Amino acid sequence: MFPNTDYNPYLFSMQEFQLIAKTFQGLEEVLAQELTELGANNIEIGRRMVSFTGDKAMMYRANFCLRTAVRILKPIKTFKATDADDVYNAVRGVEWDDFLDLKTTFSVDSVVYSEEFRHSKFVAYKVKDAIVDYFREKHGERPNIRITNPDIRLNIHIADTQCTLSLDSSGESLHLRGYRTASVDAPINEVLAAGLIKLSGWDFKSDFIDPFCGSGTILVEAALMARNIYPGVFRKKFGFENWKDFDPELLQEIYDDDTQERAFDHKIYGYDLNLRAIEAADANVKAAGVGDIVTLEQRDFQKFEQPSEKAIMVTNPPYGERLKPEDLTGLYQMIGKTLKHSFCGNEAWIISYKEECFEAIGLKPSFKIPLYNGALDCEFRKYQLFDGKLNAFRAAGGEVKTTEERRRMGEKHRFKQNRGEFNRRPADEERVPDEDFTPEYEMLRKRHREFQNTFGPRERRNDNPRRFEGEKDFKRGKGGDFKHERGDFKRRGDRDERGRGGKFGGRSSDRRDFGGKRGGKRPDRD
Repeated sequence: MFPNTDYNPYLFSMQEFQLIAKTFQGLEEVLAQELTELGANNIEIGRRMVSFTGDKAMMYRANFCLRTAVRILKPIKTFKATDADDVYNAVRGVEWDDFLDLKTTFSVDSVVYSEEFRHSKFVAYKVKDAIVDYFREKHGERPNIRITNPDIRLNIHIADTQCTLSLDSSGESLHLRGYRTASVDAPINEVLAAGLIKLSGWDFKSDFIDPFCGSGTILVEAALMARNIYPGVFRKKFGFENWKDFDPELLQEIYDDDTQERAFDHKIYGYDLNLRAIEAADANVKAAGVGDIVTLEQRDFQKFEQPSEKAIMVTNPPYGERLKPEDLTGLYQMIGKTLKHSFCGNEAWIISYKEECFEAIGLKPSFKIPLYNGALDCEFRKYQLFDGKLNAFRAAGGEVKTTEERRRMGEKHRFKQNRGEFNRRPADEERVPDEDFTPEYEMLRKRHREFQNTFGPRERRNDNPRRFEGEKDFKRGKGGDFKHERGDFKRRGDRDERGRGGKFGGRSSDRRDFGGKRGGKRPDRD
């Protein structure tokens, strides 16, 4: 996809360059549509990624605006390699002074789909060695490697013999929006939640319902879309803010622009039987400043009542994996009966994992979309609810499948044919027995341990001067291309549950200062 080329820091700021937006399998087309709406050029869909071109402003906006991207990478060198020495030599040839200095900490992530390279961590160590040796030879010293909270994140991606070395412009994963102040067991990923809403085709002209809302992630993402509030306003920092060519005025301009925001004249409803989940959802909704359009209630789905207004339902009920209801089959049977009798005239979208769960619903789906929720091979199914016969429903002007859904159905057979290839996991997600490690790999592991012994243990978050008072830690589970620890940061701007002031909210004068100084501490919200 990319020609063999080196990064040019001068052209970088003057013209369009290649960028890669990573996402989850099944959300590639949704992400491509987001990039089209954002004004990106030369958009190409790949596996769990979409490539595009844009200038520095586009890179900043992609991080700030995209809802279904996990991270935005900026390739700085592409090359071919058949062994570890080829990787080392290619990386050693980069002018690393353009990106790092001796005081810069960095880390390297690696993703490998190749028979030539069996161990992605071995590849990462070779990249680190090449960078360290570059500085030792040129300056007599070396920069530090930091696993958590590095100044610069690098990514090496190898597909067969084609290698792409990139700067990670996002830093922490973009799913870490910053509005989550409370959580429950097995919360859905924010990027996946946004993808489900977009796949449902909700046009914001009806009410929105999630009857298994948990900590409210789907509700908050729906509210932000309804108001067209970009997720980047919640972020404390992006990775590119540590780059040498960072333009704080450009980012401040993007942050301050709220002209795209709009009013929303309907309501978003969230229900859950678990009171603790409702309390967590309430905290997150208020932190996001969308409490005026989101209504929460502790309620058993069996007591769901037919909405008085047209509505769409998008929900993520328990699968029986991390959350284990006593009667999983009975739960899904209840879902089907409730939808049939109390949601007529509307459509419901349900994501689940087990086929027996869908079978227990007892309703025929009109559309199916294969998706991954973490490591689980799931499906997202649409149920069109109506009274009487299908022919009568269609005769009255009802539509079971949209034009877009028919198009996607035409591609379903192609997806199934290639599903085995899609399911192939990169080497960094495979557990390789120790006895299979090569002597060279063992040597590099030993060298890495020596690095850690020399420069001390990994940084503890409690010692991090950037940590906010009262910040809560949480860990990402398995299921993506990343594992991070992060605190929960509240959105910049003076907000409460009634919105942000001004016509649709407006930015507060207590805004981010991207010149290196931060504004005062955010006032607590009720």
